[in-house]
Amino acid sequence: MAKWRNVRPLRVLDFDCENRPLSYLGGDFTTPELTVIAWKFPREDLQVMYQPEHTLSEMLSGFVEAYDSADMVTGHNILKHDLRLINAMLLEHGQPPLRPKLVSDTYRDLKRRSPGFASQASLAEMLGVRAPKVGMTTPGWRKANRLLPEGVERAVNRGVGDVRQHILLRKELLKRGWLRPPRIWYP
Repeated sequence: MAKWRNVRPLRVLDFDCENRPLSYLGGDFTTPELTVIAWKFPREDLQVMYQPEHTLSEMLSGFVEAYDSADMVTGHNILKHDLRLINAMLLEHGQPPLRPKLVSDTYRDLKRRSPGFASQASLAEMLGVRAPKVGMTTPGWRKANRLLPEGVERAVNRGVGDVRQHILLRKELLKRGWLRPPRIWYP
């Protein structure tokens, strides 16, 4: 038993991204641009970087530094959205891709359920998580996408709120046995 005393807990990074449409690829499909990224390690202050306060390069550098120091990353739908978005932005800026990482995605790793029960806001409400989801209306998104100060403020509040809510949601899902084990994500 003595040899287990020196084992440290995983350093888990919880994060969320917000983005805006940038260009059309055809039809209604648009490419995104990262506008807000918020992250938090346990027992550390929440960090947030956003445009136009920070350049995209500064945002990417700040997040990659945190990502590289984490043993595991977690968020809601990060496998299909956030990690891919960050890698796309890194590629566009001539930076290397994110490294493989242990990931716990509370959307993709949620055990089987009927459709309609997997949004972060729905799960949080069903499970009694007492951290609000910051909603965005169409006019709010339009202001955020135009990088107008009041829109950016709402997008920042949404990213920060998502991280805070997600930390409590993941804890509750783990307690109830609703998450599959983390897995290695390969970019």
